[in-house]
Amino acid sequence: MKKTILVLVSSLSLVSCATGPNAQTGAVMGGLGGAAVGGIIGAQSGRGLEGAAIGGALGALGGNAIGNSRDQQQGGYYDRGRSYPQQQQQGYYDRYGNYHAY
Repeated sequence: MKKTILVLVSSLSLVSCATGPNAQTGAVMGGLGGAAVGGIIGAQSGRGLEGAAIGGALGALGGNAIGNSRDQQQGGYYDRGRSYPQQQQQGYYDRYGNYHAY
C-alpha cells in the first residue's frame, strides 16, 4: 500500500512539471489512459490498484514526453504558463543570397 501511494504522489508531481499546453494535456491524458490499462492488467493478477498506479505514472511520463515534443515543433517558448510565439524576423535576400533583417 505504501508503494502505491508513493507511485501515485510521484506521478501527480510529474504532471505539474509539464511546461507547454500540449505537454500538460499529454501528461494528463497519458496518465488516465495508463491508469486504465494498468488497472485492467493488474486486475488479472489481483493487484489492480498497484497496476493502475504504475500504469498512470508511466502513461503520464510518456504523454508528457510526446506533448513536449509537439510544443517544441510548434516553436516559441513558455514562461510561467504563458506561451510566446517564435519571433520571425522580417527582411530580404540580396542578389548574393545574404539575408538582411530590418
